[in-house]
Amino acid sequence: MKKEQDHFNVLRKIRSNPEATQRKLASELDFSLGKLKYCLKALRAKGYIKLQNFKKNPKKIQYFYVLTPKGISEKTKLTMTFMRRKMREYDELKKEIESNEKK
Repeated sequence: MKKEQDHFNVLRKIRSNPEATQRKLASELDFSLGKLKYCLKALRAKGYIKLQNFKKNPKKIQYFYVLTPKGISEKTKLTMTFMRRKMREYDELKKEIESNEKK
């Protein structure tokens, strides 16, 4: 479940800022650079993201990440799973609070 959450967070960040560097993504996600590279490698292997080249300036080539259609579909599934889990947690907390109020 933790790995799914990490992958969801990476996919979400890439979707919102595909031109972010690995260091920026790692910083924003509070991941080590190694952990981010591990996640990116797994997401590429599954076909959820692909690399594109772009030139920031004439002497430097960089990459940006693009979600594939498969990646967009997976992000949607992970979002739904996340929302279901949070709704269950909410319902459990609500029941707990209601039972404590009755006591």
